[in-house]
Amino acid sequence: MFTDMVGYTALGQKSESLSLAVVEEQKRIVRPILTRHNGREVKTMGDAFLVEFPSALDAARCAYDIQRTVREANLSLPTDSKIHLRIGVHSGDVIGQGADISGDAVNIASRIEPLADDGGVCLTRQVWESVRNKIDVPMVSLGPKSLKNVMEQMEVFVMVMPWGSEPSTQPSRLDTKRVAILPFANFSPDPSDAFFADGITEEIISTASNVSGLSVISRTSVMGYKGTPKKVKEIGRELEAGSVIEGSFRKAGNKIRVTAQLIDVNSDSHIWAQSYDRTFDDVFAIQSDIALQVANALRVKINPFEEARIKEVPTKSTEAHALYLKGRVFLSREADKGSILAAITQFEKAVELDPSYALACYGISLAYFGLAFHEFADSQDAIKKSESFARKALELDELLPEGHVALGAALCASSVGGAHEYKSGLEEMRRAVELNPNLADAYNALAVTYASMAWWDECFEAIEQMLRLDPFSVETAQAAGTWNLYGGRYDTAVKHLTRALELDPGNSFCLDNLGLAHIKKGLIDLGLDELERAFKLAGEPPDWSGLADLAYAYVKAGRERDARRILDTLLSIGETGHRPSSKIAGVYAVLGEKEKALDWLERAYEEQSPYILTLRQEFVFESLRDEPRFKTLVKKLGLD
Repeated sequence: MFTDMVGYTALGQKSESLSLAVVEEQKRIVRPILTRHNGREVKTMGDAFLVEFPSALDAARCAYDIQRTVREANLSLPTDSKIHLRIGVHSGDVIGQGADISGDAVNIASRIEPLADDGGVCLTRQVWESVRNKIDVPMVSLGPKSLKNVMEQMEVFVMVMPWGSEPSTQPSRLDTKRVAILPFANFSPDPSDAFFADGITEEIISTASNVSGLSVISRTSVMGYKGTPKKVKEIGRELEAGSVIEGSFRKAGNKIRVTAQLIDVNSDSHIWAQSYDRTFDDVFAIQSDIALQVANALRVKINPFEEARIKEVPTKSTEAHALYLKGRVFLSREADKGSILAAITQFEKAVELDPSYALACYGISLAYFGLAFHEFADSQDAIKKSESFARKALELDELLPEGHVALGAALCASSVGGAHEYKSGLEEMRRAVELNPNLADAYNALAVTYASMAWWDECFEAIEQMLRLDPFSVETAQAAGTWNLYGGRYDTAVKHLTRALELDPGNSFCLDNLGLAHIKKGLIDLGLDELERAFKLAGEPPDWSGLADLAYAYVKAGRERDARRILDTLLSIGETGHRPSSKIAGVYAVLGEKEKALDWLERAYEEQSPYILTLRQEFVFESLRDEPRFKTLVKKLGLD
C-alpha cells in the first residue's frame, strides 16, 4: 500500500511549519490503523507511507479504514490543517532489502496512487479479485491504465466511498497548448547517424519554445520515452500534454527525410502531418516550419519577433551543426571529466568551421563551467573561459536565451570580488526567462542562485516552474530534492529524491543527497549506508563532494577515524591532480579543525571555485557559521 498527501508541496510553500504539523497529525492517525490491520510500515518518504500486509484483504480494509478515520478527523480541523490522502494498493511479489522492500509490486502501488481522488483508494485487478466478495465497499473499474515504467497496461479499480458519489471514468480534458515533442525515431542506415535524430528533437523543442503561446515540455522529460511501446495518448496523459508531436528522421549521405505529425491527445486524432524530403542543408528550415505549422494548427498567435527567431538559421555549416549535436550528446551524460572534455573538443571544432556559430560558443561556456564546478580543473581559469565564451555567444546573438543563462552562471561564480557580479548574474538569468519562458534550464540556474543567497521563497518558486516544464526528468526531481534539502524541508526532499532514484537508480548524486536528508531527519545509519553506496556508484574519477558528505556522515555516526582517512585521501592528491580545496575545507570543518578549514576555504576563494558559493547551505560547514573569518568570507562573496 502506498499513501500520499494531496497538495503537500503547495502547503509547504505556504507554511513549512503547518505542512510539517499536518504530516505529524497524519502519522498519529495512520499508524494505529496499520497495526490493527496487520500492516508493517516499511518506511515513510516525506508525507508518503509504504506499507506491506500479509494479505490483500488486510490492505484493502486498512485503506478504507484510513480514509474513513481521516474524513472524520477533518470534520473538526481548520481548512488549512485538514488531511487529504490518496491511496494505492497492489498485490505482488516484493524483494526484501533488510527492512526495506522493492520490486515491480512497489512501483505499481506508487503509480496507481495518483489515479485516486482526494480521499480515495485505487486498487489493481489482482487486489480486486482477492477482496471483491469479502469487503462491503463497492468497487468500480476505471479500465486499463498505462503506468510509467510499467510495460503492460493494468486494470485499475476505485473504491466507491459511502460518503461520496461514484467516480467518473471520463478523463479530464488536457490543454492542447501544452505540447510534448517526443524523440524522433531514427531510420538512418548508418548507426553512427543516430545522434541526428536526438538532435533534431532537441532543436524542434528549442524552436517551438520560442512561441510564447505554447507550453513546451523540456527535452529531459520527453527523452525518457525514446523507444517506448506506449501509445501517444498514454504518453500525453502521463505528461499532462494535450498535444503531442511524433516523427522520424532518416539520413543517407546528404539527403534527409523528416516526418512529423501533431496529435490531439483528447480525441486521439491527427491535427497536422507533413513529410520533408530535403538535403541536410535544409534541416533548420524544416525545424522552423514544424514549429510554425504546430502553432498555426493550435491557433496560437505568433508575434513578428517570435517568427523571426523561429526562422533564424544558427549556422550555414551543416558540418558545424553536426559537431555541435555531438557535443550536446557528451554533455548530456552524467558529469565526468572525460565527457566534458570530449564535448569541448566537438564544440571547438564547430567554432573553427563557423566562428559565428553562437550555440557552439554557448556549448563551450557550459562545458567549462562544468569543469570548474566539479573542480576537475583550475576553477579560476575555467570560469574565465566560461564567461568569455558566454559573452562571445551573446556578441554573436544577443537574443540567445541559453547564452544569458551561461553568462549569468559564470558571473555568479566569479562574484568573489563582491555582490555586484551576483546581481548581474541574476539579471542575465531573468533576461533568459523573458526571452524564453519555456526554458527549464533558466529556472534551474535561478533556483541554484537563489539557494546560494538563501532566498528560499524565490528558490521554491523557480523549482515549481521547473516541475511544470520538466515534470518527468531526473534533473528536475534532483533539483527539487536538493534545494528542499538545503532549504530545511527534509521530508519534501526525501520525496523528490526518492522519485529521482526511481527514474535513475544509478544516480549517485541523488543517493548522496537522500543520505544527507535522512541524516538531517536523525536516521544516521540509513543515511550513512546511502552515502557509502552513492560514493561507490560514482566510480572514477572520485566524487569530491561525495567524499566530504561521507566524512560528515562518519562524524555524525561517531566514526571520526573513517573521516580522517577521507581527509588523508584528499590531501594525498598533491601533484597528481588539482586539489579540491573546498572539499578539503569541508572535511576539516566536520572534524572540528576550524582554523585549517577556514584556511582551505580562503584558498578555494582565491581559486574562484564555484562550489564555494554553496558554503551557506552545505552541512559540512555548519560548525564554521559563527566564526568571524567565515562571516567575512560570506560578505566578500556577496552572500550576506
